[in-house]
Amino acid sequence: MKKSFYLFALFIAALNLRPIITSVASIMSMIQSELGISALTASLLTTLPVLCMGLFAPAATTLSQRIGLERTIFISLLLITLATALRSVDPSVTVLILTALVGGIGISLAGPLLSSFIKKYFPASPGIVSIYSVSMTIGAALASGLTIPIYTQRQHNLSLALSCWAILGIVAVLFWVGLIRKNKPSSSRTERVKLPLGNKKAIQFTLFFGFMASMFYSLTAWISPIALSFGYSSQSAAILLTVFTLIQVPVALLIPNLVNRSGKIKLWLVLCSVSELIGLVFLLSPMPMLPAVIFLGIGAGGLFPLALMLPIMATNTAEEAGTWSAMSQMGGYIMGAFGPLVIGWIFDLSGQFYGAIMAMLVIVLLMISVQLSMNMGRKAVETPHDNKLQNN
Repeated sequence: MKKSFYLFALFIAALNLRPIITSVASIMSMIQSELGISALTASLLTTLPVLCMGLFAPAATTLSQRIGLERTIFISLLLITLATALRSVDPSVTVLILTALVGGIGISLAGPLLSSFIKKYFPASPGIVSIYSVSMTIGAALASGLTIPIYTQRQHNLSLALSCWAILGIVAVLFWVGLIRKNKPSSSRTERVKLPLGNKKAIQFTLFFGFMASMFYSLTAWISPIALSFGYSSQSAAILLTVFTLIQVPVALLIPNLVNRSGKIKLWLVLCSVSELIGLVFLLSPMPMLPAVIFLGIGAGGLFPLALMLPIMATNTAEEAGTWSAMSQMGGYIMGAFGPLVIGWIFDLSGQFYGAIMAMLVIVLLMISVQLSMNMGRKAVETPHDNKLQNN
């Protein structure tokens, strides 16, 4: 099959990995008021999927080795679609939490395996991860930007606003049905690849992923509530969240290509983290939120594709890329899951977000220290020149 077919398969699959989370984040305050729940309880709706993405990530490689890479990704898309559609049944806390769990399991299977998918079909092009990252960002942006308008125009119909994103999943499931029909599972047995639990570099990747995910999901869940606490209207708060998400699209496209050209991945890791640091400092200062949100979006937009690239660049096969990605996402998402939860807890205690912003500053500083400690050998970073040599 043509490479464009696999590129679209990657794009449409990744498009579904974030709407079930960001649709909730964009109307968090409405969910709180309509269901009468605290900020801590509301934060569970974004924390639980992220926690599942960590806890069930190792199952992705195990299932893939048993039934095949493409079929496991198909199952993950089916779970995400069903979970999103079930939110049309009843907008109760029980249903929202249950669907957050099921959707999180689906995302946990797809996340590391899409890295395997890139390694399998584009072995000499790790920069293809930009398609993966950008597609996720577009899906997140669509859900964060349009959920409130849908909610408002449909007479505050919470069920419809949260479940309509199943349409994206239906399209993906139908497309992947065709893909798995054309890709029959191999009859040959492959040696099972284990998680690199004792590998120092893999541990560093995991810690970095954890700090990165903690920041990303804290910001995604709480940028709108922070804006509301600063006196912005609900519409302006939603716009700020959309700006934070949309600005990640061009950055996610640009950064992987810059890394491929320069080979200096550590430099770009630190620069993106410094951008987040600047954004947080701006949030603490008496100035409009827009510049802060822009810097935060630039940092988040660059860090996520770099986190996805690291395991792909440090491994030789699709199976290894999957296990390294599973390990970094397992530990990383478990760490990241507590970010929104801690922010909600601090807000419930203090009634304002300044303490939470200070906590995020500490997280970014720890992330930078991990990045500086990384030993990025030649095997971990391949430039286009290296790829040409290998192809020859």
